[in-house]
Amino acid sequence: MAVEIIMPKMGMGMEEGTVVEWLKQKGDSVKKGESVVSISSDKIEKELEAPEEGVLIEIEADVDDIVPIGKPLGYIGSPGESINEPGEPTSLIQPTQEDSDVPTVEINQATAIASEEEPRLRVSPAARRLSKIMKVNLSTVTGSGPLGRITKADVEHAANTQKVEPENKTIEIEEKPSATPPSIGGTTKRVTGMRKVISERMFQSLQQTAQLTLQTTADVTELLAFQKKAREAYQINDEVRLTITDFIAKAAINALLDHKEMNSLYQGDSITTFDSVHLGVAIALPEGLVVPVIQDADRKSLSAISREIRKASKLARASEMNQLQLNGSTFTITSLGTYGIGFFTPVLNPPEVGILGVGTISEQPVYFGDELKKRSMLPLSLTFDHRAIDGAPAASFLAAIKANLEKPFKLVL
Repeated sequence: MAVEIIMPKMGMGMEEGTVVEWLKQKGDSVKKGESVVSISSDKIEKELEAPEEGVLIEIEADVDDIVPIGKPLGYIGSPGESINEPGEPTSLIQPTQEDSDVPTVEINQATAIASEEEPRLRVSPAARRLSKIMKVNLSTVTGSGPLGRITKADVEHAANTQKVEPENKTIEIEEKPSATPPSIGGTTKRVTGMRKVISERMFQSLQQTAQLTLQTTADVTELLAFQKKAREAYQINDEVRLTITDFIAKAAINALLDHKEMNSLYQGDSITTFDSVHLGVAIALPEGLVVPVIQDADRKSLSAISREIRKASKLARASEMNQLQLNGSTFTITSLGTYGIGFFTPVLNPPEVGILGVGTISEQPVYFGDELKKRSMLPLSLTFDHRAIDGAPAASFLAAIKANLEKPFKLVL
């Protein structure tokens, strides 16, 4: 009997997922536990494994299709095995003599008449969207998918082959050879999965908020010396490293407790300010950016924060984060310091009203009175939503982060 490959629920708020890529094709043999299809929801991508050994006998959802949780993506069964059409009871497909009473016969006859007069089109969501864009009449398209389902490829083929009927006029047009554009090398790739989610959210962020960025530099010469002594005194292990990012996170958390207006969410026509800090820490992955959340970060020590950031980084790079670990942040920090970038303009992570951008530390000459000294300077860029925060309180908050970093003993008190 065929076994369904189900769209799983990967988080509390998840209602649907997107098919990113089929790793196996119809007719391919699969082993139990072997990856069959890649799906995504929000910023999580996950490969689904085969629940049983067999053959992928049907694919119900094409790439880019959006599927509700609990619905089948495909079926695994024995070679040559067929399945009933999803959503239709077996009794209607193969009625038995005992079950065929009068009401059932009438329903089946009505269904048959309706099918003859107006056949129901089986169309994938992606194909339906594309047909609207390309102005293709789906009733004229022949489906090549399972059970005659119309796919995106069918719509594209129909769009390329359909002809425009000429008007009832005879117009002589002199044909001229069309210029052939030069061949340009390149690769075209569809925007899907995590990259698609990020692109949509960043665009919405800039469209729906009033973003302004303030910049300053913090003298972290003492912080670097303090970090060195702390790492020498603290028993370093694989979970705690006491990196500069850990200190910056603690500095931002302490500043948020004194400037609670920055620890807020702007949603609809209301601003919610939080007593606890739920800190998002952006982590760059090859396929995009994820923001794990340190819940109740204001109640954690510097070493605990370091441990959680390191753990989140490992999980993110192993694609083992779940939706719960990526939700609920009230403020975010993001860094481009490892790439040699100084100041930049970080983009808000709505509905948060603030995000701190961290640049790379550089050695610069700084005057102390009449004396010029070499100091380690850290660029900081604060983007905030001007709808919720004015410039003065935002500047005061950024100054508090700077003060915390320049007096590192404050971070461990």
